[in-house]
This record gives sequence, C-alpha cells and structure tokens, in this order.
Amino acid sequence: MPEGPEIRKAADKIEQAVKARITSEVFFAFEHLKPYEAELTGQIVRQVETRGKALLIHFDNGLSIYSHNQLYGIWMVRRAHSYPATKRQLRLAIHNSKKSALLYSASDIDVLRPGQILTHPFLSKLGPDVLSPELRPAHVLALLTDKQHHRRQFTTLYLDQHFLAGIGNYLRSEILYVAGIHPRLRPMDCRDDQLEALAEASIAIPYQSYRYNGITNDLDLANQLHAQGQRRSQYRHWVFSRANYPCRVCETPIVKDFASSRRFYYCPVCQPPRA
Repeated sequence: MPEGPEIRKAADKIEQAVKARITSEVFFAFEHLKPYEAELTGQIVRQVETRGKALLIHFDNGLSIYSHNQLYGIWMVRRAHSYPATKRQLRLAIHNSKKSALLYSASDIDVLRPGQILTHPFLSKLGPDVLSPELRPAHVLALLTDKQHHRRQFTTLYLDQHFLAGIGNYLRSEILYVAGIHPRLRPMDCRDDQLEALAEASIAIPYQSYRYNGITNDLDLANQLHAQGQRRSQYRHWVFSRANYPCRVCETPIVKDFASSRRFYYCPVCQPPRA
C-alpha cells in the first residue's frame, strides 16, 4: 500500500495537471457517483490535498472528491483523453483541455460536501498528517506520552492512522531504527531522550522519503552505494526489506519479524529490546 510520501507525490503531479483549470469532463465508474459527473464538469480545481494515505480534490463549487488507493489503486497523469495500455479498471477520470488525471483499480471513492468531510468515517478519525507543515516534534511527543497511546507497542501504534496519518510498513521500520527504538517496546518503556528522538524521526523520515523519492537511508551513503552500481532496492532503506543483511552502522544482521501479519525490520544491537 502506498504510504503518505507516495500519495503526496501523486497529489503533486495531479495538482500540477488540474489545479486552477476548468474541467472539460469528469468520469466515475461507480453508478452511485454518476450524478456528480455533471456537477463537477465545468468546475475549477482549487486544491489537491492529502490526509495521510487519503487524497481530496477540492472544486470551486464546494464539492470534493475523496479517494484512498488502498492496496491496488494508482494515479496516472496523461495528455488529455490519452489512456495507457493496461488491464487495470479506470475508476475516476478528471479531464481538462491539456491533461487527464486517471485513477485505476481503487474502490474507495466518494464525493463529499464540506460538512461531510468533517464527519467522514475515515477522515474524521485521522491523526495528524506526518507531512503537514504545521506538525512539530512537540506535537508527536505529546501524542506519544498521552494515556491512550503510552501503553501501546510501537509495532501497532505506528500503523494506527488515528495516531499519525501516513505511516505504513516501511516508514514504521525506518523511523524506529533512526530513533534507536526496538519495535516491541512501548512509549512507557522509553526514556525521555528516546521519545524525543522518536518524535523528531517521525517527521524527518517521512519528509525525507517524500523529498527524495522514497529514500530513507542516509543520503550521502545512498549516493555512494548508487555510484558503486547498487540497485535502488539495495540502497533505499536503513533496515526495511534488508533481512539478514548487515546493519549499516554495526554490521549485525537485520532481523525480520511480524506483528498482526505485517512485517517489520530492526537491528537487534542498534535497537536493543530494553530501553
């Protein structure tokens, strides 16, 4: 499933293609959304917003298209009314005179009025977006020490979109590694300095991933490994998908484990099981 940085990258491309332009046609694959096609055609796109892994396209008539890619959804931006050769099912299309923004394979799509955004079953329960410019380490630290979170294991807490929106499997592993915290610990098990480091990493790592196309590893090291001919999958992360490879800091083999059938990775030396 795409995580917050990937959704924001997609939103940037969509926004570049459709923002401030008049729609010439809007298409929905789902019958219950068909009535909105006429309402959204001839409208101007005001903003393309992300909230964690969800995306909102706001129009000047007050309507917004909500979408969540889930596992298989993918956005494509093409020349106007130009479609790729694919077996995927087109679910949503926004056309203007220059470009088309096309959403394939996603099933979680809706059209919302302003009041409905506030009460939407998913959006209304989201925690702060990790890519929000307003989010600060102090905000994350307050969440970590809040009574509703401080007894929860990080393996679970860092996938909970009600806690922080936009974090998934790879960001969870990378954030905890950079902070030096074992995934099986809880906030209450950690020292103040560890929680402060975790709060910093919870913002810095998603932003780096967004800024540098998914690279969460040390950037200088990633560039060095790239120059040596390593594939992107080999230099992209600190620990994620690197089971049995040596830790980039201490050379201990990286461990792969599971929590609720979701994989995570860590270094048993750099992330000791006791705080």
